Amino acid sequence: MARVGGRPRQVRSEDIVRVGRELGLERLSMHAVAERLGVTATALYRHVEGRRGLERLVGESFLADIELEDDPAHSTERHLLSFGMQLRAAILATPGLAGYVQTLFPRGENGRRLLATEVEALGRRGYDADAAIVLAAAVASVAIGFAAAEETRRQHREGLSSQQLAAEAQLLADTALGPAVRSLPDVGDDDYVRLWLGAAVRGFVASAPPGSSAHQIRAALDAAEKEQ
Repeated sequence: MARVGGRPRQVRSEDIVRVGRELGLERLSMHAVAERLGVTATALYRHVEGRRGLERLVGESFLADIELEDDPAHSTERHLLSFGMQLRAAILATPGLAGYVQTLFPRGENGRRLLATEVEALGRRGYDADAAIVLAAAVASVAIGFAAAEETRRQHREGLSSQQLAAEAQLLADTALGPAVRSLPDVGDDDYVRLWLGAAVRGFVASAPPGSSAHQIRAALDAAEKEQ
């Protein structure tokens, strides 16, 4: 109901966040939140600027739940791999969060908190803030990309299962690709991401060693590209 005791029902930001979290980012909409709260969508505009503002309010509340651990004994490469794997796992734990952070990261205060925490961790490993931001953003982008791809597969798993089986059968029957496909090791999602994220991290650290500035990193990358 839209009225209580003859007056328009008062909605607080806390109410919007609570209901938004209950709905989840995948089902989030102005209409759905307003309906749960018993108000019109217009009432929500006092607190959020449309769909994107609502997504940010709820998305940032989910990011506030994430705490990433840093083992001081870890080398730079091992730390960055751990950072990426933890970030991926945390994102996948909340359906719809991958799309939120992939669109723009960091978008709000809790995204900035995660980035600032990682910049501090890299600072303890010899990086100035500008280079740490570049390096952390690069690893986060790869980890978020993996999470987004996994979430998309999860969303369409039921509809794609028969197509996936058909595609695999066609690959195995292919005279050129079949023998190679049959020889591939069976690797789960976690191991697959760890292997390729680890390879990316090693490349990032080689291009951006401790003590490098952001400008030096860019110059080194430009020089490497010209040599190819």
